[in-house]
Amino acid sequence: MKGYPEHPMAPAVYSWLGTRLCAGWGLGHASDWTLPLTTEISQHSLSKRHNEQVVTCYAGCGWHGQGLHLSWPHLPQVLIPVFALGRAQELCILLETFWERMNLKVPIYFSTGLTEKANHYYKLFITWTNQKIRKTFVQRNMFEFKHIKAFDRAFADNPGPMVVFATPGMLHAGQSLQIFRKWAGNEKNMVIMPGYCVQGTVGHKILSGQRKLEMEGRQVLEVKMQVEYMSFSAHADAKGIMQLVGQAEPERVLLVHGEAKKMEFLRQKIEQEFRVSCYMPANGETVTLPTSPSIPVGISLGLLKREMAQGLLPEAKKPRLLHGTLIMKDSSFRLVSSEQALKELGLAEHQLRFTCRVHLQDARKEQETALRVYSHLKSTLKDHCVQHLPDGSVTVESILIQAAAHSEDPGTKVLLVSWTYQDEELGSFLTALLKKGLPQAPS
Repeated sequence: MKGYPEHPMAPAVYSWLGTRLCAGWGLGHASDWTLPLTTEISQHSLSKRHNEQVVTCYAGCGWHGQGLHLSWPHLPQVLIPVFALGRAQELCILLETFWERMNLKVPIYFSTGLTEKANHYYKLFITWTNQKIRKTFVQRNMFEFKHIKAFDRAFADNPGPMVVFATPGMLHAGQSLQIFRKWAGNEKNMVIMPGYCVQGTVGHKILSGQRKLEMEGRQVLEVKMQVEYMSFSAHADAKGIMQLVGQAEPERVLLVHGEAKKMEFLRQKIEQEFRVSCYMPANGETVTLPTSPSIPVGISLGLLKREMAQGLLPEAKKPRLLHGTLIMKDSSFRLVSSEQALKELGLAEHQLRFTCRVHLQDARKEQETALRVYSHLKSTLKDHCVQHLPDGSVTVESILIQAAAHSEDPGTKVLLVSWTYQDEELGSFLTALLKKGLPQAPS
């Protein structure tokens, strides 16, 4: 089955006991079995397994013609811990479609909060979704769930059957853990873990077979409910990763996330099949990778002469920065001055300036305030060119400082500090310096 990265929400096709079923929101041909995957995996089997696990856990249910009729008393409760965005909506769509198709009456709930807000925004921005969804949303918005309602905490104590999507997905806190603690003691109930759980979380412990859990306050929780795992992930599986590596043809591969044993298996697989070096560093570990030969870059004679004219020769231990524009053409690189680059490319120069306001407590006139600023900066910045211009403004290199009256407070002056992005460091320094205030003038 092919997965397409068009949008997280896409149609699904699955079968139930040999009967082919499809979602009712505009199914194309059979090859369009899609969910948010970028690799080829059998999402067909995933959706089928998911529906089977949810429905077959109900004791006392049987088939009668086209409908599934459930014996209501003593039916179990199913908890599906999910993350609020993406996966929760996918699973809701699968169950919503199956419930409607099979005319099931067991209520489905999702936890309120972020999931509820996410559903609202999915409905609101339906035009951003898959093309097939957009074509059919006028007749039916697939996020307008008929069988799925918001969950109230009081529902967890109800004896009747229900399916609940609750966050977070690893049972480490929140509403999903609260519901799990209430339902864990009933062997008829079931928890379905639809994704990976980090080591140390309750989800990881029960998937590892642990049936006695130490909770808060050193309370021991005995898990009698059924525990099922179904890998329903938007990530690529091992086959998909191998396909990705094969298509990208990298010189080296770095594995940075996953379980150690599975990563080690994948590392060996990559090295054996593609004959490339594969690394899997631990958290905090530094990996040094040898690079390809250096890429030669030609420098224009004009730029080099201008740099040499400044009389600052580079030293081996103290290299100098060389500012220019890198031009790539026909797989060759040249470093030229910005003026030459603009001329060659036929572009006009645009200047970007930043302006910051600094408020000073000074009852003097604007010209006197500007003169005080000039004197302060002249004595502080001895290595920079500080000038007091005839119009009353002060310049430090390309930075312009002007004093203006405050519109409401006559005892306050506003300094407008303006600089280009090339002088961002100096401009920020001057702004911070002026915010500290000016030294008091001698009486």
